[in-house]
Amino acid sequence: MKKTIALATATFLMAGSAFAQESRTAAADFVDANGESNGSADLVQTLTGVLITVEVSGLPSSQWVAFHVHETGSCDHTTNHESAGGHFNPTSQEHGYLAAEGPHAGDMPNQYVGEDGTLRAQVFNPFIKLGDGDNDVVGRALMIHAGADDYESQPSGDAGDRLACAVIE
Repeated sequence: MKKTIALATATFLMAGSAFAQESRTAAADFVDANGESNGSADLVQTLTGVLITVEVSGLPSSQWVAFHVHETGSCDHTTNHESAGGHFNPTSQEHGYLAAEGPHAGDMPNQYVGEDGTLRAQVFNPFIKLGDGDNDVVGRALMIHAGADDYESQPSGDAGDRLACAVIE
């Protein structure tokens, strides 16, 4: 019995350490509507998705804002960040957690901006990956919108203007 437990423990530890050695990370630096740096995000691949830690300042205070992954890794402020394209949607699902055929990979929950105009959050997205397959988001963009996502309007949740954009590298 002790040998079985020891063997199981050793197998678990080796698998865990192998994952830790292979874990992927990425980073993204946000720019605002004027092209000025206003925050960053760190992304870490987990066994079941990507954990995103984000901090962005200069946003409308004390309100909910939409936070998405967009399809193109371009954050040209002169186009109001339209250069980032639409939401990342490799499986052609509907937009939104409340949509009958949603959500898609670029959908993430609304985030709250504090009184100081800074969004600080950790968001887990189970639909994306870093550097692996069709759901890979490296080279794509993170986007913060001016309003909250209604989780059902197509194609983007009626979330408003694009306030901050960051290319995932």
